[in-house]
Amino acid sequence: MKIPLLITVILAGNICCSQAQQPAKPEDTEVWQPVPPKVAPGAATVTTAPSDAIILFNGKDLSEWVSNKDRTQPAGWVVKDSIITVNKAAGNIETKRLFRNYQLHIEWRVPANITGEGQARGNSGLFLASLGQGDPGYELQILDSYANSTYVNGMAGSIYKQHPPLANPSRKPGEWQTYDVIWTAPVFKQDATLQSPANITVFFNGILVQNHQTLEGPTQYIGKPAYTQAHGAAPIKLQAHGDKSEPISFRNIWVREL
Repeated sequence: MKIPLLITVILAGNICCSQAQQPAKPEDTEVWQPVPPKVAPGAATVTTAPSDAIILFNGKDLSEWVSNKDRTQPAGWVVKDSIITVNKAAGNIETKRLFRNYQLHIEWRVPANITGEGQARGNSGLFLASLGQGDPGYELQILDSYANSTYVNGMAGSIYKQHPPLANPSRKPGEWQTYDVIWTAPVFKQDATLQSPANITVFFNGILVQNHQTLEGPTQYIGKPAYTQAHGAAPIKLQAHGDKSEPISFRNIWVREL
């Protein structure tokens, strides 16, 4: 009588192992409900940088930025009329300077003639700490979320694949959007284990969408995030997303070290 029971246990174990070994998919970490409420933001205004800010884009050039592919190379995005426009062929760009904890202001705009849908509609990302080619870092999502359905932990104002925004204050494509961010970097012990996780506060068009939110680790497109790589100060990165929609633009970028 014990043999059938043993066979049952072995078969059950094999099934569990088989299920555990199934390859993960991007959809496994998509959250679609509940949908954050829409909130109409106040009138857009251009914010003047404070006196102690580091100006990351002065409207003239990309002297504070380099290529993410090769930090010895200049950033290859387009500067015209005091605006940066993504050059997808050139890839991601990141700051020359390294940062730990900071306050950041950045303005971005999805083109009025944007096409596509879901994640292929004005997609970019603000990476609060870029960890190099093999590990993307910690992403605050940039996307047209005015009238564009997607998973809520992938919409504008989300910590990508981790935390949906508390509200959706997105403006229409063609209008300037603003992120004001307070970033606290993770701290690691001497043995490279985590001492304290990263956390973030985000105001999106003046509306609080991330309230001192703790991050579970760097961004992962597939699978769960985790702190697997100890690091110190890091660049801030802007993403040239590989979708086929029209490229977005940035202006008025400054940071205050905390």
